[in-house]
Amino acid sequence: MKVSTRGDYASRALLSLALHADTDGPTAVRDIAERTGLPQPYLEQILLALKGAGLVRSKRGVGGGYVLARSPEEITLSQIVSAVDGPIVAGDFGTPHENGACDHEGQCILLAVWANVGEHMRTHLDSFTLADMVARAQGRTTTTS
Repeated sequence: MKVSTRGDYASRALLSLALHADTDGPTAVRDIAERTGLPQPYLEQILLALKGAGLVRSKRGVGGGYVLARSPEEITLSQIVSAVDGPIVAGDFGTPHENGACDHEGQCILLAVWANVGEHMRTHLDSFTLADMVARAQGRTTTTS
């Protein structure tokens, strides 16, 4: 699996919000872009997708911006990547056939393996929360999974 630029940028943006969650009020897109080094126009699109997925809330107008919609402990890297990239899969090969009804030699075996790989990727990314990333960024943990 290759995490897309959108998935990386979305993760970085939400990590920035989580790192600065103690500040009052929403964070402007401009401030997130400056802190993370991300291009603001692209970041705005990504934040809209994250809002649609219920991971952030926005406030318009003066003093507006974005805040996390849930606590950092409740948001996983899997949810972030899925919000901007769609389902986490090893490939777009379809689903295994039932009862051995394969069309081509070896097809069902490999479809089952690719589905299993996708599940492992989702499970692994689900094991990391924004709170974990905040702790790592602040040097409070050195654990790697």
